[in-house]
Amino acid sequence: MKQWTAAVLASLALVAGSVHAQGSYTIGEINSYKAQPAFLMPYKQGMELAVEQINAAGGIHGKKLLLITRDDNANPGETVRAAEELITREKVDVLTGGFLSHLGLALTDFAKQKKRFYLASEPLTDKIVWQDGNHYTFRLRPSTWMQVAMLVPEAAKLNKKRWALVYPNYEYGQSAVATFKQLLKAAQPDVEFVAEQATPLGKVDAGSVVQALADAKPDAIFNVLFATDLAKFVREGNTRGLFEGRKVVSLLTGEPDYLDPLKAEAPVGWIVTGYPWYAIKTPEHQAFLQAYQKRFNDYPRAGSVVGYNAILSIAAGLKKAGSSETEKLIAAFEGLKVDTPFGPITYRAQDHQSTMGAYVGTTAVKDGKGVMVDFRYEDGAKFQPSDEEVKKLRPAGP
Repeated sequence: MKQWTAAVLASLALVAGSVHAQGSYTIGEINSYKAQPAFLMPYKQGMELAVEQINAAGGIHGKKLLLITRDDNANPGETVRAAEELITREKVDVLTGGFLSHLGLALTDFAKQKKRFYLASEPLTDKIVWQDGNHYTFRLRPSTWMQVAMLVPEAAKLNKKRWALVYPNYEYGQSAVATFKQLLKAAQPDVEFVAEQATPLGKVDAGSVVQALADAKPDAIFNVLFATDLAKFVREGNTRGLFEGRKVVSLLTGEPDYLDPLKAEAPVGWIVTGYPWYAIKTPEHQAFLQAYQKRFNDYPRAGSVVGYNAILSIAAGLKKAGSSETEKLIAAFEGLKVDTPFGPITYRAQDHQSTMGAYVGTTAVKDGKGVMVDFRYEDGAKFQPSDEEVKKLRPAGP
């Protein structure tokens, strides 16, 4: 672990003569901890581990990192108020966070209005870097477009004509389904979308949703539900036989944050994006896994990696910029390369999207719990629109 930490964090080491530097770089982070604990508590632990490792290595130019978090109660107004409080009262140097896409968009707009750097760590809607993208906002996780683009080739291979769609009825779900329709239609022109169930976030009526999908008699299903909505959908679908003889392609379902609570009820044979932490054998991930388990006496979830990578990214940006001044930090992030447990990633200058990828595989049940099998890592750099397409999608100017 010590050898890997030295390699990954070498650029963050204490520079000669800086031991007398005073103060710290303060990171203000806002998220829906109460509303989405399955993902966000491990996410917070990932952030804490990265902060501890960086500070143990001497910080950034002799300055330690300080992390201050706030809960947004899954409300856009609360999100903006928390951001304002972190800037005015806590005097934070940078903003990060966001889980639900509409809250990430609220922070994206806040960053633009206040002219402050913001790293959207988790929210997946494409609008954060495209339609609503701005000079001040960067995004870490692979977007809905990127993750759907990873799944569509597998969906097309199934050669199923009649597809049903189920998703949470807010920005993330709407964005994911729109992209799936667009990309699958391009890959398979004769495809038909025979049913569409848009459910209230966190309030899915699983019985009526499953019945409506079954009545449509689809050949395959594209699912975007997650967290408790996913669990209810899977259990009701199992009970009513919805998945028998039908292929399912599902966004995020392979993440242990959502798969583990289902235990032996986990779906079998679904094509998913996810995080098979138990079977990733690269040296970078093994070092992260060992450090995480030692620190928290628990295994990492997808959130753990996102939180960890967010802090590594901010630290690398501060190191490169030599300052937390907004314009210098933005300049540093454009083209910034960061070593992560998933390997190196880069923040694209053209749209401020990172090239962090995701694992694509198939779900199975092993030893009474859901796992991913036959998986592969898909590099996010391979699943991004061309520069010309990005120019059309992203507004000019700040």
